[in-house]
Amino acid sequence: MTPPADGPHAESLTWLIEELFTAGARQAGLKYLQGIGLWLPSGPTDFAIPDLSLVESDYRDAHVEKNCFAPHIFRMVVEVTSSNWSDDLGTKVDCYAQAGIPVYLVADRRHDEVVLHTDPRGGEYRSRKPFKRGTSVPLPESLGITLELSVDRLLDGDEG
Repeated sequence: MTPPADGPHAESLTWLIEELFTAGARQAGLKYLQGIGLWLPSGPTDFAIPDLSLVESDYRDAHVEKNCFAPHIFRMVVEVTSSNWSDDLGTKVDCYAQAGIPVYLVADRRHDEVVLHTDPRGGEYRSRKPFKRGTSVPLPESLGITLELSVDRLLDGDEG
């Protein structure tokens, strides 16, 4: 069993939720949810549970089974690396691309950067953009909200 995440991991996600709220995600017809299951196309019982997901507000209509939902309702998934960081940087990149998730954002605390994956085609992300400390990550306009996220806050949590 994977050990629980640390405090800064939880702070990063809480801060991100606050930013999504301020950016008007709800008004744009989106919900931000932690721990929601994403049904994957790689097998009849394959699923992932991203740290945070930005989904269509009618996501409940896309229930598959085992508290998992069809990939088409996911606009973005977010992972903040923990002890299982290799999954977030390897396996999950491939799985989310194969599922067609438009945006995959990884706060890679092991390598001290945030990586934005976009444009999934043919089972892989065509765009991978790393962002270093002291910069911001502009989320794609295709999400329906305008938002730039501090790399430092995504990596360290909300220290304010």
